[in-house]
Amino acid sequence: MPILHLVVLAIVQGITEFFPISSSAHLILTPKFFGWVDQGPLIDLAVHAGTLLAVILYFRAEMWRMILGGLGLLRGRYDENAKLFLLVSLASVPAFAAGPLIYYFGGNEMMRSVELIGWTTLIFGVLLYAADQYGKHLHSLEHVNYLNAAIIGLAQALALVPGVSRSGSTMTAARFLGMQRAEAARFSFLMSIPVTMAAGGLGVLEIYKTGQVELQIDALIAGVVAFFTALFAISVLIRWLQTSSFTPFVVYRIFLGAGLLIWTYF
Repeated sequence: MPILHLVVLAIVQGITEFFPISSSAHLILTPKFFGWVDQGPLIDLAVHAGTLLAVILYFRAEMWRMILGGLGLLRGRYDENAKLFLLVSLASVPAFAAGPLIYYFGGNEMMRSVELIGWTTLIFGVLLYAADQYGKHLHSLEHVNYLNAAIIGLAQALALVPGVSRSGSTMTAARFLGMQRAEAARFSFLMSIPVTMAAGGLGVLEIYKTGQVELQIDALIAGVVAFFTALFAISVLIRWLQTSSFTPFVVYRIFLGAGLLIWTYF
C-alpha cells in the first residue's frame, strides 16, 4: 500500500480507537471516502495492535497492578489488585463470547456496510448523550463492582458491530451506572486490553504466516504510527473528560450518522 494511505489509516485508528466515535467504522469509511482500495482486515488488526501497545504503556501502573493481582489469586490472596484483575477479566467475557457469533451470522460484507454504520453511529451517539446528561457522577474505578463490570462488558460486546464504538458503548454504560467521565474512560481503556490483545495477536500471526514481506512492512509502519497517535489521543481524552462532557463527540456522531444515511438512501 502507498505510505500515505498507511499513515492516514493509522492516524484515523489512533484517534478513533479511544474517542467514542468507532474506530472500525472509520477504518471502513476512510478508503471509501478517498476512493482507495480497502486495506483489508489484516492492516486493520495491525493498527489495532499499535493502539493496544499505546494503552498498555499509558496505563502501565494499572497493568502492573493487574499482573500482581492475577499472581496473587494463584496464591489464594484477594486484594484490590486481584479485584481489578477480576473486574477487567469479567468485563472481557461477553466480547470473547459474542465475537465469533456476530461474524458468523453477520458476515464480513454486512459488517462493512455504510448503511449499518450510519444507523449504529446515530443511535449510539444519542444513547451516549442521554447517559452523559442523566448519569450521576458518583463512582470512581475503585467503586466498580462485579455487576457493573458485567453490564459494561455486555456493552463492549455490542461494539463488535462497526459504528457502535467500543469506547463509546462502554463509556455510555459506565455513565448510566454513575461513573465519573474520566473514570469511565479509564475503565473502558483497561477493558480494551484483553480483547484487543487477542485480536491483534491473531492478526500479527496471520501477517507473519503470509510470508509477504511487503505486507509485513506495511503492517509495521501502520502499527508504529497508530501507537504514537493513540498515546496522544488517550492523553487528550482523559484530560478533556476531567472538566468537559461527551457532547462534541455526540454532535460529530449525529452529523456523521445522518450524513451516511442520506448518502445511502438518497
